[in-house]
Amino acid sequence: MIPRTVIRPVIGLVLLLAGMGAQAAQANPVVQLDINGPIGPGVAGYVVHGIAQANETASPLIVLRMDTPGGLDPSMRDIIRAILASKVPVAAFVAPSGARAASAGTYILYASHIAAMAPATNLGAATPVQIGGLPGSPAKPNAPGPANPTGKQPPDMGQASKGAPAGGGDAMHHKMVNDASAYIRSLAELRGRNAEWAEKAVREADSLSASQALKLNVIDLIAADTNELLQRIDGREVSTTAGTFTLHVAGTSVNTLQPDWRDELLAIITDPNVAYILMLLGIYGLFFELANPGFVLPGVIGGICLLLALFAFQALPVNIAGLALMLLGIAFMIGEAFVPSFGALGLGGILAFVFGSLMLMDSSVPGFGISLPLILGVAASSAAFFIFIVGMALKARHRPVVSGSEEMIGLTGTASEDFEDSGNVLVHGEAWHATSNTPLKKGQGVRVLALDGLTLSVEKIETETGGNTPWKSS
Repeated sequence: MIPRTVIRPVIGLVLLLAGMGAQAAQANPVVQLDINGPIGPGVAGYVVHGIAQANETASPLIVLRMDTPGGLDPSMRDIIRAILASKVPVAAFVAPSGARAASAGTYILYASHIAAMAPATNLGAATPVQIGGLPGSPAKPNAPGPANPTGKQPPDMGQASKGAPAGGGDAMHHKMVNDASAYIRSLAELRGRNAEWAEKAVREADSLSASQALKLNVIDLIAADTNELLQRIDGREVSTTAGTFTLHVAGTSVNTLQPDWRDELLAIITDPNVAYILMLLGIYGLFFELANPGFVLPGVIGGICLLLALFAFQALPVNIAGLALMLLGIAFMIGEAFVPSFGALGLGGILAFVFGSLMLMDSSVPGFGISLPLILGVAASSAAFFIFIVGMALKARHRPVVSGSEEMIGLTGTASEDFEDSGNVLVHGEAWHATSNTPLKKGQGVRVLALDGLTLSVEKIETETGGNTPWKSS
């Protein structure tokens, strides 16, 4: 029989180890990532880094709380790739009440291991839109091209061409819709969700409320907040790249990760309004540096701003035609300062600048339009600057010099004495030593031709008294 003096320490050690194990199990909280607003490169970087961090710390669950109108396709796909590769299950949660997961948010919800919504939320409207490039026109149904080199009517593509307008329509738009519908259908089949409605959301921009989504097997559950979500999914089996296991997250603490400085900076730079201002600062800075070589500071600031703007534009839905119109408008406003056109160049430049600014960002992509008051304010200030300020500076450059040695050239005066080659003259109320190619008499008018040190080169003018005003012949 084991003595009690031995049993008690053993029991105490077991209880201690059990308590330490429970603390270790609670040491890894649930990671929550918040998507608020349009999904762009900054948001994508934040979510991807957050998922990677949760995998490194072996968190039991990642809650991706969303309230988004949609966003850019490359950023959305970066997030979905991170979700599909995650060893930690991801629960997409459309919250709080009144939130939405439209467009790109619907794809992300379908890709997540668990899909949940709060009451009074909605999702859907996942039809892709073409962004950037030059304005196109609808393709003819039988027009030859890369996708149809013979120009013959293609065969019926069945489900792949479902929803396409009769008569062909825009071939590029059809290609984008077909690709998007196949993508979201594959995500629905992977997670065992309603694939038919997913395709309808893409082709017909259909939307659902939370209760409808639950009824149609688009989401798994409805929860009021994150704590209720954790309670309701506790004990659920999920499959990730690490295998299938059961969730034990009820009562687990939640750690909401914040974007780091790199993701914050990227989000700021890729804001359409900020990128727009950076581009203008870059153009104006380089213009001032070229107009006034040696200032250095405008060129340095302009170069940095322009590079940051170009970096942002490669990640944003930029329309090339809009950018070209903006540059043309700036050129016209600069031209107004150099070429007197009675306002024609200036007015044309303002119109081109405003229209180009309105076209610069594709407003059909939610959250990626440029503020109209910002466009009008920048256009008015740019026009005022280039037309009036630069114009005044150029006019001032052509005015006669009123100070320094150059001021003497062209002034008139009188001879202080009779002399043939050199003598003294009175110019501007001052006595100067002067040389002349013709003999001069005292009191005779002279005009200054050149200045060499303290010696003037003068010529005789036909006047009796001379003076200090430029000579004008009759």
